[in-house]
Amino acid sequence: MRKLKLQVQMTVDGFMAGPNGEMDWLTFAWDDQLKDYVTALTTPVDCIVLGRKLAQGFIPHWAAHPEAEGAATMNGTPKVVFTHTLTHSEWPGTALAQGELVAEINQLKQQPGGDIIAYGGATFVSALIRHGLIDEYHLFVNPVAIGRGLPIFGELSGTQPLTLVRAQAFACGIVVQHYEPKRG
Repeated sequence: MRKLKLQVQMTVDGFMAGPNGEMDWLTFAWDDQLKDYVTALTTPVDCIVLGRKLAQGFIPHWAAHPEAEGAATMNGTPKVVFTHTLTHSEWPGTALAQGELVAEINQLKQQPGGDIIAYGGATFVSALIRHGLIDEYHLFVNPVAIGRGLPIFGELSGTQPLTLVRAQAFACGIVVQHYEPKRG
């Protein structure tokens, strides 16, 4: 079965964005070691899943910057956008998932292929976490606290135990924490 990986930028106090979606706190000065981490993470991926809100900025951004580092991967990898409002995809290589989240993700996981990676806003990511759909968490913890905002784990109804696989600090100050859920 395919694995669903989550790659998400967050603050040390657990927020994906400020209260109004602000992301001015992100660290962009990534060193080669962090870029290599992302390459290793995304190389086995052949499907990107996104929430609609993020997709509407994410997909056009990468399409408009084909020369940017990582753009070939972002543009060339098939995408599935989860939405209840869009009726057709306006983006090449992108399908829409309009059904129930758990069923749609489980169907993707059952298909042959490589890993799946999730990017998304707080609502989409929190729903994936709440339903226990993430197989690997790759939390890119930026060296900043913002006090309040959109939490990554805001929709949990109880404790979700995780096992630390690896933690690695990078020169830019980002610490990547790789976790897997404790199952059973």
